[in-house]
Amino acid sequence: MVERRNATFQQWQALLTNRAKRQSSGELLVQGVRPISLAAAAGVPFVSLLFDGRPRPSSWAAELLASGVAPVVRVAPELLAELGERSDGAPELLAVVRRPLDDSVDRLPVAPDALVVVFDRPVSPGNVGSLVRSADALGAHAVVVTGHAADPWDPQAVRASTGSVFTIPVLRLPGPAPVLDWAAGRATVVGTDESGTVDLAEAPLAGPAVVVIGNETTGMSRAWRDGCDVVARIPMTGGASSLNAAAAGAVVLYEALRQRS
Repeated sequence: MVERRNATFQQWQALLTNRAKRQSSGELLVQGVRPISLAAAAGVPFVSLLFDGRPRPSSWAAELLASGVAPVVRVAPELLAELGERSDGAPELLAVVRRPLDDSVDRLPVAPDALVVVFDRPVSPGNVGSLVRSADALGAHAVVVTGHAADPWDPQAVRASTGSVFTIPVLRLPGPAPVLDWAAGRATVVGTDESGTVDLAEAPLAGPAVVVIGNETTGMSRAWRDGCDVVARIPMTGGASSLNAAAAGAVVLYEALRQRS
């Protein structure tokens, strides 16, 4: 049982706050019933289950503890609350899992209706997670985060995705070139910007497509803009000139779903 802030606890704590540690270890700490459940259902490799030792766990926790998916480590409730970033008491369970290490475009879909979402240089992990959640819900097949960007495996991103980071491929790439090479002759690259040349309803999203959502403040990079076949705009009627990046991505994905239906 872990009852104090020893080296093991500090390793878990580092997974919450230290991107370099997540990168070097290939592990992340997962919080929440749905993210943990989806990770298990997706066959994500579990390293350990952290349990507060309560005598009557919920049926969900009891089933997971008995499943043998990973060794169970009992953790003092006050320490588990700290790792769960909870002020209302300890969660029943947290999970340490291995994150996907393959960021190759070979993980992108080859289906004739492939729909890939690119988020270019996002700053907010919450926006990354929200866009992954929308992509999963609205029929996209993969999400690619490009450039100097927030970490899609940050706990805030995993929570915002409600676990969808485990159900569709999520890749991190240094720039547009690998995706543009993959898309050449295979998919239309549709960028999004308030100064786009066509309204979103006119954008070619019924067939295979790569949809590019730009940085929250500066939009798409020049390299992505130059690589787009079409740049679409979302019509606005109020005083706002643009939407939050994750919200804009959800609107574009819904339009893609509408066209495909």
